Amino acid sequence: MKLKLPIHCPSCEKQLSVTELSCLECKTKVSGAYSLPLLLQISEEEQQFILDFFMSSGSLKEMANQMGKSYPTVRNKLDDIIEKIKNLKTVI
Repeated sequence: MKLKLPIHCPSCEKQLSVTELSCLECKTKVSGAYSLPLLLQISEEEQQFILDFFMSSGSLKEMANQMGKSYPTVRNKLDDIIEKIKNLKTVI
């Protein structure tokens, strides 16, 4: 089973932050309060959509064909993700 990085607190649902990174080789640890990278703040489904968009060389028409959905549906999905990322950027 592949473990997923949690991005929301299981108790209060607020966004989690990274507080420690460690090297498995030499056991060095770095502590602090770091925000999650922007693309980790969106859902796994949205991340996959962005990766598919990238792999199709930015062709929404090709993505629509592969997904079996209409071009406007795929375009609206992309627009929704863009809007979500814009909103996240204003919070950071």
